[in-house]
Amino acid sequence: MKPLLAFWHTLRHSFNNLLPIILVVGVFQALVIRQVPDGLVGMVIGLGIVVFGVAIFLQGLELGIFPVGKNLSNSFARRGSLPLLMIFGFSLGFAAVIAEPALIAVAEQAESISEGRINAFTLRLLVAFSVGLVVALGVVRTLLGQPLHWYMIIGYLLVVTVTFFAPEEIVGLAYDSGGVTTNIVTVPLIAALGIGLATSIKGRNALAHGFGLVALAVMVPMIAVQFYGIVVYTLFPSDPGLVNAAGGMAQVKDVDTAVQTNAGSYMLGMLKDLALMLRDVLPIIAVILFFQYAVIRKKLPYLQRTVIGFSMVIIGLYAFVVGLKLGLFPVGTSMAEQLIELDNLLFVYLFAFCIGFATTMAEPALIAIGEQAEEAANGKLAGSHIRLLVAGGVAIGITIGVHRIITGDSIHYYIMGGYALVILLTLLAPKFIVPLAFDLGGVTTSEVTVPLVTALGIGLATQIEGRNVLIDGFGLIAFASIFPIVTVLLYAIIMEHFNPAKGASS
Repeated sequence: MKPLLAFWHTLRHSFNNLLPIILVVGVFQALVIRQVPDGLVGMVIGLGIVVFGVAIFLQGLELGIFPVGKNLSNSFARRGSLPLLMIFGFSLGFAAVIAEPALIAVAEQAESISEGRINAFTLRLLVAFSVGLVVALGVVRTLLGQPLHWYMIIGYLLVVTVTFFAPEEIVGLAYDSGGVTTNIVTVPLIAALGIGLATSIKGRNALAHGFGLVALAVMVPMIAVQFYGIVVYTLFPSDPGLVNAAGGMAQVKDVDTAVQTNAGSYMLGMLKDLALMLRDVLPIIAVILFFQYAVIRKKLPYLQRTVIGFSMVIIGLYAFVVGLKLGLFPVGTSMAEQLIELDNLLFVYLFAFCIGFATTMAEPALIAIGEQAEEAANGKLAGSHIRLLVAGGVAIGITIGVHRIITGDSIHYYIMGGYALVILLTLLAPKFIVPLAFDLGGVTTSEVTVPLVTALGIGLATQIEGRNVLIDGFGLIAFASIFPIVTVLLYAIIMEHFNPAKGASS
């Protein structure tokens, strides 16, 4: 009975995560667009599959992967072996990201729109390897008690420098790839590792030293993917015009059609896709089993529950990917098409702001991080205030990103300007808030928000004449990650200015 109640709670939690999107889309359809979108039944079914898939996936994490991962982290922390902790951190970061649903979705969209020049699996491997290295580095930082702000300042100076030289086809995708690494699997695992280490080491502060791993996991993939783009587009140039807006749009439609046919009509296709999903999740299962049996050399506790949990992760992940292609991608592209046809750009900006704010306020990872931050700061930070600041930042960021697509401006200047502002604020802000601020920039994009925002960007780029889908369609997730950092740092600077004693005591 208890497992059923737990699943029902998780199902409601998953639906509540999707509810803000439904409300915003419903209000705009009823009051602004005033028409029923094409393929409404398919969208509703897809959204239902997303809710069900995420619920199964989260329940599987709670039953199988999280307990084993937490047990491994505690065991390695007690041993105090730095090389072992670094190897475990790398393996955990790599395995969690390679199975990340949002990264899978973005990588497949990028491969489709680029007509194969960007390889989806190569992109995922590159991002996962980057995150693995970052988590290993973050473990060292926590153990040594080094401040995060110099890591972030130097890192983002490098990010901005690489952006200046990167081809425009890869910049938006690179920043989106960094934004989606911290999501449904990665945030709980990585955040728990950092906070657990900080609380177990004497002289470390959970707020100053426990947070920051998520922030590093966002930053480094941006650099790696941009270097990948330099290799693909500069060292191995292809025929000009290979990827254009019309071709990109056709590819997206072909993908959606193929998914609907494959998922809805052919059992063999479903079994094949399920096998591929098993391949995607296999790395994290392999890492956990290897460290459990080969390093700690203890049997898995509650083996049956763990096996059931792993199975639920695979099934839930498969349902999620099918559902987002049936539901969330069409919703995003349909809304973009309908709003552009209104010939009133104010509604486009308003929709972008509302969808950014509403989805972020319901983001489970943000709620969890806010509660952890409030507890770590002994009540000096309010979790509800953090959520409002971050949601406002996401809303502003997505609105600015939509403006860039509409005007056709180069993403280079927006991104470089945004992170230049972040670097300046990092130097001015009280140092206790810096790790949390950067972590909050990484947890703003949920497993539901990412596909919708990605589809909105691609939809706008296909509907506006003269836009290139690969160049202009990606990048909205990046804006959703930058501006929450800005709002949180600004808030801390203002609060310290008006109440310096409280800021110093934090």
